[in-house]
Amino acid sequence: MNSIIASYVNEIKKELDKCLTVEEKIEQLNAIRSELHAISPFKNQPVDCVLWISNQNVHANTWNPNHVAPPEMKLLYTSIECDGYTQPIVTGKMEETGYEIVDGYHRNLILKHYPDIYERTQGYLPVVMINKEKSDRIASTIRHNRARGSHEVDLMGNIMRELHDLGRSDEWISLHLGMDKDEILRLKQITGLAELFREKEFSCAWDREDSENQDEEVVQGMKEESEDLNKNNFK
Repeated sequence: MNSIIASYVNEIKKELDKCLTVEEKIEQLNAIRSELHAISPFKNQPVDCVLWISNQNVHANTWNPNHVAPPEMKLLYTSIECDGYTQPIVTGKMEETGYEIVDGYHRNLILKHYPDIYERTQGYLPVVMINKEKSDRIASTIRHNRARGSHEVDLMGNIMRELHDLGRSDEWISLHLGMDKDEILRLKQITGLAELFREKEFSCAWDREDSENQDEEVVQGMKEESEDLNKNNFK
């Protein structure tokens, strides 16, 4: 680091030390990161700018077709407990409602349900943003899930309906979701979408609230099991 930049960095550190609250310091650090991101050689890469955002401003989307089984949720908690957050939550910035999750819903869920994790990050989540319209954010969610080998046929049916409602063709779905035309056709047939698409009238196959409740029940079950084990260890 050259001497001029080093002197500026020292001045910035002194100013940050004057912040009266953690919230104020986080806000200033986020602003600094955003300014540096704007001139970065990697400004087109979302991961180049990780911001810490209050969990109250980060919320689930309406389409995520992915559930995590209890053993994997336990492992996710253990991973965050032992290593901290090593992956940011991918979001789309929504002006009125905050940050809508594209990928990372379960990492968000762990923080909201485990006081030890919450305290470590003071209720903040590491977030990156992708500036895309809804259909592209949906496609991004599916790509993340499929790359991990985790997506559910029934809930994928809801995605197909929503993308169709947004005017996306089979060709667009094939290109952006990495699905061949036979796979799209099989999915329509399995879920009854082929007939529904001809009629162009849809009913929602996936209820966001029910899905979130299922994941929260998994987390609650994990917490109760952990509490039981702790009680037995003290007997």
